[in-house]
Amino acid sequence: MKNRLRLAPSPTGLLHIGTARTALFNWLYAKKTKGEFLLRIEDTDISRSKPEFTKNILEGLSWLGLNWDEDPINQSERIDEHKVIIKKLLDEGVAYRCFMSEKESQQLRETQKKNGLPPKHDNRYRDLSKSQIESFINEGKSSVIRFKIDDNAQISWHDQIRGEIKWFGKDLGGDMVLSRRTNGDDIGSPLYNLAVVIDDNFMNINHVIRGEDHISNTAKQILIYKALNYKLPKFSHTPLILNSEGKKLSKRDSVTSIDEFREMGYLPDALTNYMALLGWSPKSGENEILSLEKLSKTFDLKDVNKAGAKFNWEKLNWINSQYIKNMDSNDLFNIFRIYWEKEKWEIPSQQWGLNLTLLIQDSIIILRDVIDQSKPFFKLPEVDNKGLDFLKNNDVKSILENVIDLLSKKSQSINHNDIKEIIEEISNKYKIKKGILMKSLRIAFFGCLSGPDLIESWLLLSEKGEDLSRIQRCLDII
Repeated sequence: MKNRLRLAPSPTGLLHIGTARTALFNWLYAKKTKGEFLLRIEDTDISRSKPEFTKNILEGLSWLGLNWDEDPINQSERIDEHKVIIKKLLDEGVAYRCFMSEKESQQLRETQKKNGLPPKHDNRYRDLSKSQIESFINEGKSSVIRFKIDDNAQISWHDQIRGEIKWFGKDLGGDMVLSRRTNGDDIGSPLYNLAVVIDDNFMNINHVIRGEDHISNTAKQILIYKALNYKLPKFSHTPLILNSEGKKLSKRDSVTSIDEFREMGYLPDALTNYMALLGWSPKSGENEILSLEKLSKTFDLKDVNKAGAKFNWEKLNWINSQYIKNMDSNDLFNIFRIYWEKEKWEIPSQQWGLNLTLLIQDSIIILRDVIDQSKPFFKLPEVDNKGLDFLKNNDVKSILENVIDLLSKKSQSINHNDIKEIIEEISNKYKIKKGILMKSLRIAFFGCLSGPDLIESWLLLSEKGEDLSRIQRCLDII
């Protein structure tokens, strides 16, 4: 039977890197086993679910290259089916109406806390008679539907990542709520643990891959699977993504949404490559730079770690830089041009822009670095303090005057050989170290002692007609 896996995000926020990593693992396993990757939007929380978040999730997955094999299902469209099944569980005596008020719940929590006990529902309304239920309904009391959990029940399954996992009913917090509170004999809208079982069965999902924070939910859901005589899927629980302190990565850790990574200038291939390494690693000796296609052939659930995976910015930056270095320069130029256009920087020609791209390509870590790296080619930079000190103490004036003199004897456009000849002639004639000459020119062009390849930079500035003016600017400063 073909593997069918799914991502089931709630549209209550932007696509988070944790959700995206879960999507990636599902997608990779589906491709590895020639299965199918599906989407279900779990939007039954009407007050918090927003269509803009659904749009963000779908666009984010598409940007990452994690395309799905069937049209997404909206869980809210299946609420009536959920309610039919809740009614079935009620009629079979597997579930019951619980009229516990918020005041009663608060009192129970306070008593348990006072006695040092963990929070747990005490199932006080489990065994009401039919007449008691009718009486409570007639009094206008609202209720939720709870699923009966036997404290002595043993729940176990073989996890594809963690091996054998066992739970006892007494550790699941009391009888499980299946639906939201409602009045009369109505059935409220379904809650997560019930709806996910019904919909996974409906979609023929036979392998569920999700975060380890769902392990206790899996134990509860297995009880529902059995009560409904549904076939159990295989379960795999991935490690959580942790921050630098070893805690679960959250919105408090600054950048967490896929949109933010995209805006910062991370490439989708680099981000998926890095996410795959959060909890999984290729076999020893294999390259860590892996495209989605390569990942889908290499990925194996058996190699997924149990321990949490710490998010490492340095590793992500290194991977992103490798993708940029290996990117087709024409494609990269088209990306850089978007940044330049936003800054309202004009390029003299397409070839000039491509040459600038080639010059700075290897020094770009994230795409937005292109602004700082290319700015000196569009805007005259200030001379920094180290540059000013160098200008004052190294007889730079005569060096730059001779550069201008030799440049004036050249034709309007100069080439590599022209520049090399100028450097050689001045160095030999005045017995000046090439390092002093090169540094003097760097200060003239970039306002500092560092920068990209000098000759290529000089050619780019010359084409814009700015090399002489920048050298003269330094002479004016001296």
